[in-house]
Amino acid sequence: MHAAAPGPSRFLSPEIVAGLGTLELKARTIVEGLLLGLHRSPFRGSSVEFAEYRQYMPGDDPSTVDWKVYARSDRHYVKKFEHDTNVQVQLLVDTSASMGYRSGTGMTKLQYAQCLTAALAYLLTGQRDAVGLALYDDRLRDYVPSAVKAGQLTRLLIALDHARPGATSDTAAALKQVTDRLRRRGLIVVCSDLLDDQPRVIEGLQLLRARGMEVVVFHILDEAELTFPFEAAGTFRDVETGEEVLTHGASAREAYLEAVGAWRETYVTALRGAGIDYQLARTSAPLDLSLLGWLGARGRTL
Repeated sequence: MHAAAPGPSRFLSPEIVAGLGTLELKARTIVEGLLLGLHRSPFRGSSVEFAEYRQYMPGDDPSTVDWKVYARSDRHYVKKFEHDTNVQVQLLVDTSASMGYRSGTGMTKLQYAQCLTAALAYLLTGQRDAVGLALYDDRLRDYVPSAVKAGQLTRLLIALDHARPGATSDTAAALKQVTDRLRRRGLIVVCSDLLDDQPRVIEGLQLLRARGMEVVVFHILDEAELTFPFEAAGTFRDVETGEEVLTHGASAREAYLEAVGAWRETYVTALRGAGIDYQLARTSAPLDLSLLGWLGARGRTL
């Protein structure tokens, strides 16, 4: 008797996704799981709804002329839409050294971010939104401008697939570099463990929101970083700074969990208070459920 191959599901464990092969296949499988039971797009501006007619004016795009109305009336009218342009989306992925951490048999934080971002790119490009990508650690390592054109998804997935853990993280600097290149307001999605200069990160994200950007943060953390399961004495080393701390796991757990809880709560309070969508994404959680949690928080369905 042979076990059936896993089909689309809203409960795709990271271990299953990790074994699927190409990043495109992973993205498609995550999106297929996400779309089960969802019916309408959650993304602002991604659906084009007809609003009204108005008379043609010099400089209007001829493709917007309703030629059926012209045939009946011998007058040129153009269609006005609720959203004349698609959403401009920029996906930012933290590729700093700490994103290479993995405590179990699933994915590293970077691998989880790659799959999550690939699924978003797959979904958004399918809706004809202009999607771009930025990979960063202490500086921008790769940048794909947002666009709606043939082959854009392939470009995004290739760049994502080449991402590797790098140096220290400077999220605030990356946010400024990326937004300086954007031509109009849109959606910014950040995938990071946020192990960074917290006040600068918060300020950078709040400034984006103040400029009218819609901002989403997926806070990607390993299960061990949230639960501190270590029992024995050992040395804990910061992979970005090289700093080492010798401690006994069990005796340090309470202090660690209290510190991590306060650190996370600072992000949650500051970001949500500024109208920024904050989502905790555990690397042990199904990837489609991480996206579904975001859609549910937004109060929208596909």
